[in-house]
Amino acid sequence: MGRNKSLMIYPESYVVLDIETTGFSATHNEIIELSAIKVENNIVKEEFTTLVKPMGYIAPRITELTGITREMTADAPHIGVALIKFMEFVSNNIVIGHNVNFDINFIDAKLKEWHKTSFNNDYIDTLTIARKLLPQLKSHKLGNLAEYFKFNSDGMHRGLKDCQVTNLCYQEFLHIHSQPKLFNF
Repeated sequence: MGRNKSLMIYPESYVVLDIETTGFSATHNEIIELSAIKVENNIVKEEFTTLVKPMGYIAPRITELTGITREMTADAPHIGVALIKFMEFVSNNIVIGHNVNFDINFIDAKLKEWHKTSFNNDYIDTLTIARKLLPQLKSHKLGNLAEYFKFNSDGMHRGLKDCQVTNLCYQEFLHIHSQPKLFNF
């Protein structure tokens, strides 16, 4: 299978994914949470989430943002084990995420590092869709979209909650996209 590609389609079966990390660098930082939701025919069928035990430090700013502490990850699986289970869940499905390139780059880097393989799933970025369908918004961050659509955002910046909100946004985008277009002649 070749390198993954960005898709501009609206599938009804997919996997929403989100990760939490110790920083922004896929080379120097670690994944501390892997989460995903499997959706078939626009219905959530299964959820996956696991904390990941980092080898290094979780900075206070990361704990403040995510709520994830070193103590919480003490008994969590190592990234090598967690990735195997995560990839079994994701399988070869199209993946959806908000600013999904961030997640994909981290997952790909860690798969290469620990398993000498790549992340090759095709993907859809809800950030790209939001920018196209909601150009009037000043910010297209996931929290802003949750506010715009009036979704409960309590618990965001945790993997599973972010997957749930991303999926709700995607479902709204499906609805917007399916509406008949009005043309002025």
